[in-house]
Amino acid sequence: QAASPRTDIRDCSTHPPYLPPTVTNTTGRLAALRDTMRARGVHAYIVPSTDAHMSEYISERDSRLAWMTGFTGSAGTGVVTQDKAALWTDSRYWTQAERQLDCNWELQRTTWIESIGMWLLDAVPVGGNISLDPFLFSIDTWNSYSQALQGSGRTLLPIETNLVDEVWGDQRPPLPSSKIYSLQEEFTGSKWQDKVAGIRQQMEQHIRRPTAVLLSGLEETASPSSLPVSPLSLFVDTGRLSAEAQGSLRAACPGSLCVELLEYGQAREHLRRYTQGNVTVWLGTEYTTYGLYGVIPQEKLLEDSYSPVMTAKAVKNAKEQDLLRAAHVRDAVAVIQYLLWLEKTVPQGQVDEFSGAQQIDALRRAQQYNHGPSFQSISASG
Repeated sequence: QAASPRTDIRDCSTHPPYLPPTVTNTTGRLAALRDTMRARGVHAYIVPSTDAHMSEYISERDSRLAWMTGFTGSAGTGVVTQDKAALWTDSRYWTQAERQLDCNWELQRTTWIESIGMWLLDAVPVGGNISLDPFLFSIDTWNSYSQALQGSGRTLLPIETNLVDEVWGDQRPPLPSSKIYSLQEEFTGSKWQDKVAGIRQQMEQHIRRPTAVLLSGLEETASPSSLPVSPLSLFVDTGRLSAEAQGSLRAACPGSLCVELLEYGQAREHLRRYTQGNVTVWLGTEYTTYGLYGVIPQEKLLEDSYSPVMTAKAVKNAKEQDLLRAAHVRDAVAVIQYLLWLEKTVPQGQVDEFSGAQQIDALRRAQQYNHGPSFQSISASG
């Protein structure tokens, strides 16, 4: 007897195609995006799953790929032309993609930029424009796309107005509003002022004597400052800073450790003005966006793969090491409790992967200092 076809994934080979209820209808969204592309002379548009800080887990407002495709996995790249649309993602998400994509989309089972480049060369005619939002791609990623298209007769064209946002319009979710808080020294082992002093020492000792360090990755800026310019500037939604956080950042004003709080949207223009002077800006190409990079004259750039903050952050002080060990002990307690719960409840036939993930999340939340999972629990069996 032939096996029954799966009903939880799409089947685009039938007429009409079979689509499970988990699929998002993207026909209208694609038509609107293609109209916008035509108006701008764009033959292909690349949509990443990241935000402006190369984050893997992002806010709903930044979830452009999810809105455009229906695919909600944490990693992927979409490309839209006038007659094709394709999604690239890794093997963690192939089944999920088949459950969420409608038949407007091809699923490409790889993440390599070389694969995307080959697809683009086939889909875009010579002389065509391939566009992207330069504030959603790192310098390194931009260079990879540029290399993949080099000598092909196609142009990689940055467009600062995000075309997905334009189509999304007033349906786009609002900015996050949760408060930004300060971590006490008991959890960090050192003050943010000491970290700034260490980076400034590296700047002074560097052969090129950079005058500023540009920080874009959220794990860089959270400890503690975003763009150390004249002398420290933090570009942030200031309304989200708790009173305690504001007090911590402004405690040394006036002085060399006084943090100038500026609105998030001012970063590019502030950087452009700063680099008109006799300056050198040190940055990491892995996390800095091509949009910010393009503001800085080449002769004023000092580039490394990672900023000095990212490399300093990789070395944990004694307090941080102790806290990491303690956190793992607390987590081990939750996992042991979970395994015991599974032993008792699985034989009753009442547990599936989703309820299992909910249970371990609840056990972890009961542990001291828990602020929730860093990503959704992945629970599987068999």
